[in-house]
Amino acid sequence: MLREFRDFIAKGSVLDLAVGVIIGAAFGKIVTSLTDDVIMPVIGYITGGGTDFSNKYIILSGQVADGATLAAARAGGANVLALGSFVTAIINFIILAFVIFLIVKYANKVLRKAADAPAGPSEVDLLTEIRDALKK
Repeated sequence: MLREFRDFIAKGSVLDLAVGVIIGAAFGKIVTSLTDDVIMPVIGYITGGGTDFSNKYIILSGQVADGATLAAARAGGANVLALGSFVTAIINFIILAFVIFLIVKYANKVLRKAADAPAGPSEVDLLTEIRDALKK
């Protein structure tokens, strides 16, 4: 069983998947930083709410001090609707989905060009040519 597991792990597709997951996680952190540190402050400034959009929430029940952060409101036991966090997650998703779309589109374009490339003579054709040349 251990040998089968080792053989499974050693397959190229499993290693490629592992590399993809690691790179995807790192890319997700980059997108999260782009959203949290660049896009959301601009949106917050445009909407007049300052630069910390992630702390935009609506109090559904409980008491929250004025100007409290989302974490402080939750820690105080308040039931809050965290709209800022939700909007940030949606923007992260849209950015990631768009980048993945571009990658897949480019990969399909490259694969299509490779498939459309004219194939050279087959092995049988080459051997036939060699045979004919040797006969002459």
